Order: sequence, then C-alpha cells, then structure tokens
Amino acid sequence: MEVHAEFRPRTELRDGMRMDWQVPIRMEDGIVLRADVFRPIREGRYPVILTYGPYAKGAAFQEVYPVQWELMVAEFPEVARGSTCKYQNWEVVDPEKWVPDGYSVVRVDSRGSGWSPGLLDVFSPRETKDLRDCIEWAAAQSWSNGKVGLCGISYYAINAWQVAGLQPPHLSAMIPWEGVADLYRDACYHGGILCCFAALWYPGEVLPMQYGRGERSCRNPNTGEPVAGPVTLTDEELAASRVDVFSVVKGRPLDDAWYRSRSADWSKIRVPFLSAANWGGQGLHSRGNFEAFMNAASEQKWLEVHGLEHWALFYTDYGLSLQKRFFGHFLKGEDTGWAQQPRVLLQVRHVDGGFTERHENEWPLARTQWTRYYLESSQLQLLLTRPALEGAVDYDPAGEGVTFWTAPVEVTTEITGPIAAKLFVSSSTQDADLFVVVRVFDPDGKEVLLRGALDPNTPIAQGWLRASHRELDIDRSRPYRPHHKHEKIAPLRPGEIYELDVEIWPTCLVIPAGYRIAFTIRGRDYECGREPAGTARRLPYPTTGCGPCLHVDPGDHRSNPRNTRVTVHTGGENASYLLLPVVPEPRRGLFDRG
Repeated sequence: MEVHAEFRPRTELRDGMRMDWQVPIRMEDGIVLRADVFRPIREGRYPVILTYGPYAKGAAFQEVYPVQWELMVAEFPEVARGSTCKYQNWEVVDPEKWVPDGYSVVRVDSRGSGWSPGLLDVFSPRETKDLRDCIEWAAAQSWSNGKVGLCGISYYAINAWQVAGLQPPHLSAMIPWEGVADLYRDACYHGGILCCFAALWYPGEVLPMQYGRGERSCRNPNTGEPVAGPVTLTDEELAASRVDVFSVVKGRPLDDAWYRSRSADWSKIRVPFLSAANWGGQGLHSRGNFEAFMNAASEQKWLEVHGLEHWALFYTDYGLSLQKRFFGHFLKGEDTGWAQQPRVLLQVRHVDGGFTERHENEWPLARTQWTRYYLESSQLQLLLTRPALEGAVDYDPAGEGVTFWTAPVEVTTEITGPIAAKLFVSSSTQDADLFVVVRVFDPDGKEVLLRGALDPNTPIAQGWLRASHRELDIDRSRPYRPHHKHEKIAPLRPGEIYELDVEIWPTCLVIPAGYRIAFTIRGRDYECGREPAGTARRLPYPTTGCGPCLHVDPGDHRSNPRNTRVTVHTGGENASYLLLPVVPEPRRGLFDRG
C-alpha cells in the first residue's frame, strides 16, 4: 500500500541526534517495512543496535505501559537520568543513552505491525527472514561500520535466537535478554499442558499495534503520527491481515515442524552472545536463556542471571554497563575488559529479596552437590536425604495437592541450578497433569515469596508435566534436566504406576538455617494465597504466583475430570525424589545489592 506523501521519510536533528523517520526497507518479496533510525549528528560509520518487533516503534513506553514505567523509575531513578525519555520504547534500548556513545540505533516495525504492512504472523519464518534482511540492510548503509548487534527484551530476544540460526554475515553480536527459545516447551505447552499466556498477550499487546489501526492507535509523541500506520482499516480487514496465534497453538498440542521453525536451532548459532536470564521468569523467559548457554554452538557465549521484574534491570546502570562492555568489545573493538569476563555472572538471591553478585565459569556449576530428597508418604509427608519407606498418598487434582517437607536446614544452604523430580504416579483416569512447586518457609511457617519477572509473588521454582507426554528424549535429557519429546500421547491405564521425570526450571536461593524446603504436587496452577497490593493490582494479569502464565483453558483439562484421584508412590521400587542443586560454601561476591 502506498504511503501518503505527508508520511514520507524525513530527517531532523534533535536532542543531540540525527533522526530518520519512517525509513523504507524493501524485503525480498516486495513488502516495504518501515524503520526509525537514531544516529550521531557527526558524519561517520558507527556500529548498529537493531530491533525488529510488533510493539510499534513510535509508541511511548510511558503511555503504553504506564504501571511498569512507574514501578521501574521509582525504584531505579537512574533509568530516567541523562535522558529526556522522549524516545523510550518498550523492551528496546533508549537511543539517548547509546547514540552519544557512538552507536546508531535502528527500530523496525515487524511485518503487519506499526508502519509495516503485510500479514501479521508473530515468530514466523517469514519474520525471521525479514530480520535477516534488515540486519544486512543496516550493515550496508553509509552510516554503518558493517557490524550489527541485536539487543532487546522478550520478543527481541526470541527473534534474535531465531535469526542467529540463519547466520546473517553482518550479525556480529547479540544480547537476548529474557527470551523464549523453544516455542513449544518455553511458552506454549509446559510439559505438554497448554499455557494461556498468548491468549492475554496477543490481543492485549500486539493487536493494538497492528498495521492499519491508524487513527485508532495512540500517537508518536515526537512526530504526532499514529503509531499503527498511516491508514485506518476496518475490523474485518484487520482480522484478514493477521494469524490468530492462540487458536493455532491450541490446534497443535504436540511438538512438530511448526514449532521447530519458530524456535532456536542451537547447532547453527555461532555468533557471540550474552544470554541474560531471570530467576523469576517461571513459565516464560528463563528456560530458553539457560538452554542457549548450555547448547548453542557459539564459542564465545556468556550467561548472566538476575531477578526482579522482566523489564527493569535492562534499563538500569547495571544492565546498561553490561551491554556497553559487551558491544564495545565486539562491535567497536574497544578494550572494555570483556576479554577477561568470566563466562557466568550470577545475581545470587536471598530470602530478604537482596542479591549478591558472583562470577562462575560454567552452568550448571561444576561444584554442585546433586542431592536427592526422597518423598516419604507417612503422616508427616517428609523429604528425606535417605531412602524412604514404601507407601503412597493420593490427592484431588482440583484441590491444594500434597506437600512434602524437609526438616529445618541446619546450616545456610544455597540452591542454584536446574531442578528435577522423579515421581512414581498412578491415576484413576487415563491422564494426570502435574504442577510441581518448590517452596521455602521461614521458621514461623510463612512462605518466602520473591519478585518474579511477571508476578510480584513467585515461589522458588515451578515445573509441569502431563503424564501422557512422559516419553523422554534420552539423548537430550540429563539427570537434572529431563527433556520430553512431546510427539505423541500415551494414555495411562487407571491404577497402574508410571515413572515420570518432571523438569523444574532453574532457580537460585540462599536458604538460612532454620528454614524448611517444601515440595508441592498439584493438579492446577500454584497460588500464593496473598492478595496483590499497591501497583501490582493495576497489572493487566493475575498476580497470585503465576502471573499471566496460567493453564486454565477449559478445553485442555481433559486429564483432570471430576472425581479424579492421583496417587504418588514412595519408597522401595517406587522411590520418588526431588533432585536439588546444592552449592557448597556460598562465596561472597563483589558487591551486595541486598
């Protein structure tokens, strides 16, 4: 569709930058995408920080995500310091903090969103090819030094994993910050159980920015233009120009070529990267970042793990310093000290919500003491470091489940790494959905809840498995991280005992003496039992422990009909256990953020 004359590309100098608005980038199939470019006023060739995504490059962070902005700036005033904040966008870098340092910042509206026409099909191979072509376009511009870096949160991390597999010649380095890598396992089906995140995210965050909403969209505060294109289409026209992602996912309950074409191919990712994960990213953005560091073919790869909200630390002085040290080394050839950077940087969590920074050399940590805590189904329902007595305990999947407890820990104990559970289970029906939760309680019996990526009240760790999806990929599984195929459904025989290996996403916590570890097995999503307080009440999704990553679609719960009973067997030949990564002798870090 032809762009009206008043919306043709133009350049202006403002706030110490040269800004090129609505720059056209032609794709191989003829579609013209639109980009905004922020670059130094002084002529020269500069490295490029590029993003491509569906959130509309002209939409102001403060207007579209006011609660998140308010929370972040209140806690970290440095985010707004040294910037007018007029060019802040959701989950991408602030050009006012990069252009003065000799970078060009390119923001591209992905196909079908913002100012880029075409079919809106998130995470599709077509988008990945578009991103590759945008990278090569940016590298060829007269203001580019030919080195392009990718840096962004969530969507911009996800498509970084995807495009790296195409190996664009001028993709020189990338920082995927909290991003799904395996679309099936990380986001759509947790252990084979349908996750409803996309049902909230897609209509709430993507569709308002679809190309063609035009005058019905918000406006770019810097140009006055509508952020979702120069034309206004009807609802029918908009619907015909997009793929209903959640409907597609619901119709594909097993892993297949569709998911794999939208996921990372670790064998083909060779670009240097810094993978930034979040301990509290349960149900969405943590697993992929750990898997990347463990499995990608890149020889130059680093892992950083932090806590707090999904959007916060990326913009702080801490995050900005990491990003500039990394890109200064790979995009500018500067001596930033990155050549001596240890491969793993952990912000180790404490029960008071504080963090201690620590460097490591590998993941999982080589000195981990993998410790089995055996489930005992006596009246006390204990977790024991010795084999338990034979027994069984059953529960109603619609209720609170069953919880097993350690004795109070005698000395300060650090748990850092992936977790797994081996459970021997029978069901009164042909299936069972297992929601497993690792929890910690203080000496007064109050649960330790930590600020997660998308929920202010998260437990220590969570995992999921639909029993009919129990088949393992032996080659890809590890004792501490089972990997399920999810290629076929194998119903249970009611009453028969099955051995199930449950993946529990990586976590970290230093547990003081006197605290207890609890392991809960349920048939539905975890709930912390506390009402959200303050600004958390204004978030557009539940905040009771799982955030928006809920498993509540009524058509997906055939495995837990009424009157179902699930039985956990313990001891003897059915020795169910929880495998915890106990790290000996916690070391003090370089500084304490506690």
